[in-house]
Amino acid sequence: MFRKLIVLLFTCLPALVPAQEFMCQVSVNAAQVEGSEKKVFQTLQTAVYEFINNRKWTNYVYRPEERIECSMMITITERVSSDQFKARINVVLQRPVYKTSYNTNLLNLVDKDFDFKYVELEPLEYNDDVYTSNLTSMVAYYLYIMLGIDADSFTKFGGTPYYEKARGVVNAAQNSPERGWKSFESQKNRYWLVENLMNNTYSAYREGLYSYHRLGLDLMSENMDLGRSGINDCLEDVQKVNREKTGLYITQVFIDAKNEEIINIYSQAAPMDKTKTVNIMKEIDPANGSKYQQIMQSPR
Repeated sequence: MFRKLIVLLFTCLPALVPAQEFMCQVSVNAAQVEGSEKKVFQTLQTAVYEFINNRKWTNYVYRPEERIECSMMITITERVSSDQFKARINVVLQRPVYKTSYNTNLLNLVDKDFDFKYVELEPLEYNDDVYTSNLTSMVAYYLYIMLGIDADSFTKFGGTPYYEKARGVVNAAQNSPERGWKSFESQKNRYWLVENLMNNTYSAYREGLYSYHRLGLDLMSENMDLGRSGINDCLEDVQKVNREKTGLYITQVFIDAKNEEIINIYSQAAPMDKTKTVNIMKEIDPANGSKYQQIMQSPR
């Protein structure tokens, strides 16, 4: 059974069993920081792991085997003071594909604007819609984004309540000194990611997430051509959004998560599908246009 099909049985019921949503691997890499006490980084790793995996983030009941698989890798680039750090974070979200042992990437994102304060052994405080620290707000924001994308892949527009939570985190952080939360700082940051996802002008993108996964990958084990048709629909949706506005952050997020998988899927497609896919990918990802030529070079 699908994780979401089971979860939907509980959508109108109160949570009967306290079960967390995430099975998230957390790593803190401080190799770039020389001559610094390393114990604090081990403590930080444990604190973030427990903050994510031991906390309830939704009202739904998840069985242990239904927990969302993801990872957060925090790379410390500078220790500014004893409790101030500069870092980047790599967030990866995966989803199982129906009737296979294969996990597909839903998200593979690097956020380089991650400055935070951490005092060893102090509890990590967090409340929705209240900015307490950049560390907990960053982690909570990406958890809600992952919940939203995961839900969109199982149910059309199923991620809306989680994106609203993520937008609440952004709104609460508008007066913070840290970068990444404000619209004027960049076109590809936390503000714009959730804005793009919630903007009705680009709703085809989220429809595409559903087509790609529920009507695409999930069907491929039983009917390869039917499943590929669902992915075709997704690529057309992403192309449509890209034509609405080029350079959108969500388009880049899609490319970063899916480009290798798309090459693998369409390397075995019919010539017409190969040509169409290569043209779409070159249009939405022109910087890597030559990469998609691999599709045409592979025999069916």
